[in-house]
Amino acid sequence: MANLNKVFLIGRLVADPQLNHTQGGTPFTRFRIAVNRPYRDRSGNWQEETLFIDVVYWGDAADRLVSRVNKGSRVLVEGSLRQSVWETESGEKRSKVEVRADKVSPLDFRRESFQEEEIEEIDDIEF
Repeated sequence: MANLNKVFLIGRLVADPQLNHTQGGTPFTRFRIAVNRPYRDRSGNWQEETLFIDVVYWGDAADRLVSRVNKGSRVLVEGSLRQSVWETESGEKRSKVEVRADKVSPLDFRRESFQEEEIEEIDDIEF
């Protein structure tokens, strides 16, 4: 029997992502996205549930992402689920499921991402 652990999510960043580095210098960022799920209740009325999903993204791509998005930005996250298990100082076992992103794509069009000369070139096109 085949196994599959693949996640595709579209949501909005809950806060500005912060770039961190491991002791070895590998860049990574952890962020949370809000994902809305519309559904009909038993009465047939539309409701909306919001899930808050933790994501970790590694490597140089994480560095680029942090400079391109901010709180409220829509992103597409592709990755897999991972579970972290640890013990608190008082000896309690804890666990957490998060998405380990393979790819994060910003979905918002940002005008400031264009250079001024690119906009001028577009204006020079004759129709």
